[in-house]
Amino acid sequence: MNSPLDNCWYAVATVDSVGEKPVPIELRDTSYVIWRTPDQQLTAVADRCSHREAQLSLGTIEDGCLRCPYHGWTFADEGRCVEVPSSGVGAAIPPGAHLKSLSVEEHHGLVWLCPGAPTSPVPFIDVDEDASFTRLNTDMQTWNCAATRMIDNMLDVAHFPYTHAGTFGREQEREVPKFSLTQLDDTFHGYEYSVVINNEGEAKTMSGDGDDVIGLDMSTGFALPFSVRSTMSYENGIEQVLFMTAAPMRSATATSPARSAFTFVLWRNDDVSETGQGIVDFELEVAKEDQRTLENLRGELPLEHGVLVDVASDKASLEWRRRLKALVDNADT
Repeated sequence: MNSPLDNCWYAVATVDSVGEKPVPIELRDTSYVIWRTPDQQLTAVADRCSHREAQLSLGTIEDGCLRCPYHGWTFADEGRCVEVPSSGVGAAIPPGAHLKSLSVEEHHGLVWLCPGAPTSPVPFIDVDEDASFTRLNTDMQTWNCAATRMIDNMLDVAHFPYTHAGTFGREQEREVPKFSLTQLDDTFHGYEYSVVINNEGEAKTMSGDGDDVIGLDMSTGFALPFSVRSTMSYENGIEQVLFMTAAPMRSATATSPARSAFTFVLWRNDDVSETGQGIVDFELEVAKEDQRTLENLRGELPLEHGVLVDVASDKASLEWRRRLKALVDNADT
């Protein structure tokens, strides 16, 4: 039985990573392959040749077509089989040779894949269309934890003084002020808040210098199933948008943890021609702090109300879990 999660979009690769070779993808315990056709359009299919089930991702790209490494069967756009070498030139292609093409799109410098029939669009980030902002992409990462754990963490501000003590977290800022949830825009649901952070060393690359301790106005919101956007407004007028997204790759087993893909995208309204890499490097250090914590947590984050102990600062995660559970529970019977 298909899950409603199969009908969602997932960021599975960066646009720049799909080039001269087929790209293998793991998503929700299934293997896929993505490549570019002669007109540079993306094609995504299951990573399984229709002939003898060889891994197509081990093949080669020839004139925009994917050639299977086992018997040379060749596939063009939308998974059409266009050549069976053993049958000779001009031979009819068996109807069953064609592969099912999956929904795949490019947004925000990322490749998005939907295994089923999309029921909603890729999360919309308005600043991606704003010429006053510059976009900074990062590579895809693999984390050894469940995507549910990752989104719960991204929505949480209470861990800043502890998990992020090495980058921007202040031990003194332990109490989380009361906040209310709201629809931040047409895509993201979450909350607005202010924080006081350490602004020393590499952190000044993010803030554009300033005092060693600064205030920051932020918002954090989620889009189902596994995306979070945080906005940051610095006192000097710098605006930053941080988009974080995860994709479940493999479920946990008795002997191995869950695996999830992760990447983040940054938009800034200042000149990042010289500081861009430093900004990305700082955010990567922040992400590593989260990763070290989350990879020590096993299994999926429980979605059922009451299984975990929640307090006021967990309000955003609680609402995200409620909506995600409602989505999952809508499976066809």
